[in-house]
Amino acid sequence: MEKSDRKMWIGGKWVAAQGGKTRDVISPADGKVLAKVPEASADDVRSAISAAREAFDTGPWRNSVARDRGTMLFKIAEAIRANAKELAETDSLNMGKPIVEAEFDAGDAAHCFDYYGGFCTKLEGKTMTVPDNALSFTLREPVGVAGQIIPWNYPLLMSAWKIAPALAAGCTVILKPAEQSPLSALMLADILEKAGVPEGVVNVITGDGPVAGATLVSDPRVDKIAFTGGGEAGKMIIKSAADSMKRTTMELGGKNPNVVFADCDFESAVDGALFGAFANQGEVCSAGSRLLVDKTIYKQMCEALKEKVKRVKLGHPLERDTKMGPLVTAEHRDRVLSYIEIGKKEAKLLCGGGAPKDPALAKGFYVEPTIFVDAHNKMRIAQEEIFGPVLTVIPFSDEAEAIQIANDTPFGLAGAVWTRDVTKAIRVLKQIRAGILWLNTYHPTYNEAPWGGFKQSGFGRELGPWGLEEYLETKQININLTEAPLGWY
Repeated sequence: MEKSDRKMWIGGKWVAAQGGKTRDVISPADGKVLAKVPEASADDVRSAISAAREAFDTGPWRNSVARDRGTMLFKIAEAIRANAKELAETDSLNMGKPIVEAEFDAGDAAHCFDYYGGFCTKLEGKTMTVPDNALSFTLREPVGVAGQIIPWNYPLLMSAWKIAPALAAGCTVILKPAEQSPLSALMLADILEKAGVPEGVVNVITGDGPVAGATLVSDPRVDKIAFTGGGEAGKMIIKSAADSMKRTTMELGGKNPNVVFADCDFESAVDGALFGAFANQGEVCSAGSRLLVDKTIYKQMCEALKEKVKRVKLGHPLERDTKMGPLVTAEHRDRVLSYIEIGKKEAKLLCGGGAPKDPALAKGFYVEPTIFVDAHNKMRIAQEEIFGPVLTVIPFSDEAEAIQIANDTPFGLAGAVWTRDVTKAIRVLKQIRAGILWLNTYHPTYNEAPWGGFKQSGFGRELGPWGLEEYLETKQININLTEAPLGWY
């Protein structure tokens, strides 16, 4: 990717920020500037909201036929596939994701548009039998203008997760990608433009949370906010959105339990523990960052983790044998390293524990895959979301204790259980208070299945029909089948 200046997509036009401000987009692999993007002001955001509002209220999108929306989403999916190589390389360079993982993301993003393209013609109301001479039925209608705020860890995929169901429902959109990784979202905007998405239906603004994000949330012309990100930001958004009674969906953080029983397939559980913790550098809200292990195999598990983690190759994200790239920014790397220092005082360091010594990685924002053992669940490294390649291993004595430790967190996003005993698996999975759970695997995500959490991991669901519901309103209509007056007066 060549360094260049980019623009925002507002009202069907590529525009700079009104005040002319820009932000450097940095590659975490070497600290070099990849591009400059506009730094949106509040006025820029309000322009995008006006464009989305007009497109929804009076533009052709309001009267678009469901089948035509579906055809457009299919077209977008094919264009993503045609540009998958460049999209994957962009995400890889922009946020440090290993290229193989970024390629999977591009494929999933295309399928997300395919999935919701097929849903466009499946939005159905109901007819009710009522105790009157009347016809009573419901209509499903778009909620309106949707403000969407996404994080930096899955830039392209999160854009697809947000935009595809909103378009399928008939909403218009203002997307604000994370300021650290906006480039693939802007590339997607180019794809949408070429696919024929009408002016103002999708707008992509680049800017930070305190200005661009806050303006998007507070403006009463926005009907819904969909947010994926940190818990503290989510709480501020909920409070601000309440002033205009916006609908909100919140996909927030997690401190997710990965529970390994003694009767598991041991090698699979070791693989799952490492992948659950270190995929995408651990910069995953659903990461299995707490590994709960049966005491009878605890020592064996720790030894196996220490040996197998050596296969997690740190390297430049575009190298195909890289298993872990750099963290997204120097600031975030330093935050993760500060948690590692906390962990060294709380538990026993099994491996990792700092920045890699390889001089080839010195200019990037790398952190070694780090594992702490002999931990307990009250430690900060077991309770707070680190959002990096740090795994905390905690022993448990029996099934009841495993469930207690798994649920002893303010979060409730994801988790997994490893056992050959299906009856025990179901029993434990039912008692873990989280929205996404796996048995004998970790991390597979499907566009067909609901994504979201319990407790402080948020509310509402993305993906599947549940994700589409978040962009729909239900309207009740009653038709009097007699012309006689009511006779009330």
